[in-house]
Amino acid sequence: MTETARRANRLPVRYREVAVTTVDFPLTRERLREFFTGRDAYRRTGYIVVHGPGGVALIEVAKGSVVDLFSPITSVELLAGPDETTFVHDPSIDLGVPSQLGRVALSQSSNARCVIVHGMYEHVSFILDPAPLRVRVAEVAPPYPAKLVDQASRVLETAEDLPPILLEPEIFDILELAATHQTDRYLFPCRGSGIAPEGKEVFYLDERPPRHDWVLVGCERSRQIHRHFYGDDPPNVEMCPRDLVQRGPLPILTKCCDLEEGVIQDGNMTVVPWGATLGEVHEGLRALVQHQQAAISTA
Repeated sequence: MTETARRANRLPVRYREVAVTTVDFPLTRERLREFFTGRDAYRRTGYIVVHGPGGVALIEVAKGSVVDLFSPITSVELLAGPDETTFVHDPSIDLGVPSQLGRVALSQSSNARCVIVHGMYEHVSFILDPAPLRVRVAEVAPPYPAKLVDQASRVLETAEDLPPILLEPEIFDILELAATHQTDRYLFPCRGSGIAPEGKEVFYLDERPPRHDWVLVGCERSRQIHRHFYGDDPPNVEMCPRDLVQRGPLPILTKCCDLEEGVIQDGNMTVVPWGATLGEVHEGLRALVQHQQAAISTA
């Protein structure tokens, strides 16, 4: 594992590990060590956000005891000085959710190594060396919003057990896919998608219409159903995002209706069911994180 990867996205386990104080001297390593060494600290305190002349710094402290309610600080490490730290006040950010902290860090134009956030409930926390895991989310639409992207976004708004993750949607427009095979009649999997190309005759497989000379816009499961209903394979356009997405270095989250429940890992791609629950999407993101961490640890 590289040193950069090892130190990325450092967060406190709980934001109550973070204390805040103000001093009236320059925030240098020597002055901070001299001032804090020997001072009593609460047993849960592991980090101190220090406001002082010219900015804010983050230090890590060790204590003589983590059992006693208060104990003298025995060592002080400067994690980030004022020249590499940004302080943000944003009461909309839940500091217990890593992806929310990662989003704030990426929004800062300063590219600071350390972003300290005064967030929701008046809590204060930080993210050090922010580098959210970028995940491509391959999905088809309409309908909009693209369901899997929306589900993954909602999961990350509350997922306290996942590291910072940044979603990069990759949406395949079903109308554009259909247009690659021009015809007067299209057969789509279901009416619920709201797909209806202008000027074309449209049918929906789940309504089992009388057989026409059409082009099926669907996936392998749609072709299976078509063979069951009509006994043949029509001309077709693939719309499964699992088959459409091109592999690359970034991990991929996508869906497939051949998978009816659970989550499967396919290299750096995690696949959830077409009708995935939020729990399955959460499980899929967790699987991607574990796969990525394993790849980094063996690099």
